[in-house]
Amino acid sequence: MFIDSHCHLDFPDLSSNLDEVLEKMRENQVSHALCVSVNLDDFPRVRALAESHPNLYASVGVHPDYENLAEPQAAQLASLADHPKVIAIGETGLDYFRLKGDLEWQRDRFRQHIRAARQCGKPLIVHTRAAADDTLRIMAEEGAENAGGVMHCFTESWEVAEQAMEMNFYISFSGIVTFKNAVALKDVAKRIKLEKMLIETDSPYLAPVPHRGKINQPAFVRHVAEEIAALRGISVDEIAAATSDNFFKLFKAA
Repeated sequence: MFIDSHCHLDFPDLSSNLDEVLEKMRENQVSHALCVSVNLDDFPRVRALAESHPNLYASVGVHPDYENLAEPQAAQLASLADHPKVIAIGETGLDYFRLKGDLEWQRDRFRQHIRAARQCGKPLIVHTRAAADDTLRIMAEEGAENAGGVMHCFTESWEVAEQAMEMNFYISFSGIVTFKNAVALKDVAKRIKLEKMLIETDSPYLAPVPHRGKINQPAFVRHVAEEIAALRGISVDEIAAATSDNFFKLFKAA
C-alpha cells in the first residue's frame, strides 16, 4: 500500500469529484492521504475532509505564498492542531521564487509555525523554494529538530537534504522525480536512506510521468514510488512499505 503524504483534496480540481478521486486511490492501493492546509480561512474545509473519511488526515498552516493576511500566531496554530485528525503544522516555510522584495514577514511566519509545532508536539511540513539557506538557518535557530517534520516536494541538493535530516526531518519526493531533466533530484532519491523517505503528489499539481500535464491526484503517487524503486534497483513494494511505515512513525497517525 502507498500513502500520499501531501495533497490538496479541498482544491476545486479535486473536491469537485472527490468520490472518484477516493475510488482511484483504492484502485491504486493508496491507503491514506494527508490533506495539507494553505491558509486558515480554508482550514475548516480541510479538517472536515479528514473528519469525514477514516483514511484522510489534515494539517493546519499558512503557505508562504499567501500575502496580506492576518499573520497566524504560534498559540493559535497549536490550538487548531488540537484535534485527533490534525497531524501536522504547515505547510510553512519560505518561497523566494514567486515573491520578491522585503520578505521578512515570510520569515516571521515560518518562525511562528516552528514554535507552534514545538508547543503542540506535532511535526512540521516545510516548503522551501529558492530559499534553502534561510530555511535551514531559521529551522536551526528556532529548534525545529525538537518538532521534526518533512521537507515536502523536495527539489534541493544532497547537501540540503543532509542538513535537514540531521535536524530530524524526512525528505519527501513528488512527481518531479519522474521528470527526465530532474537528474540531480534522482541522485538524491538514490542516496537517501529508506527510513528517511516519504512520497507525495502535491496534487492537483506536478502530475508524474506518465500523467505529466494532467490534473494530479493521490492515486498517481504510485508512479513516484515506481520511479524511486527503479532508480535504486529495488522492488516497489520496498518503497511502499518503507514510506508507509515512515508516515505513521512521523505523524503518529491513528
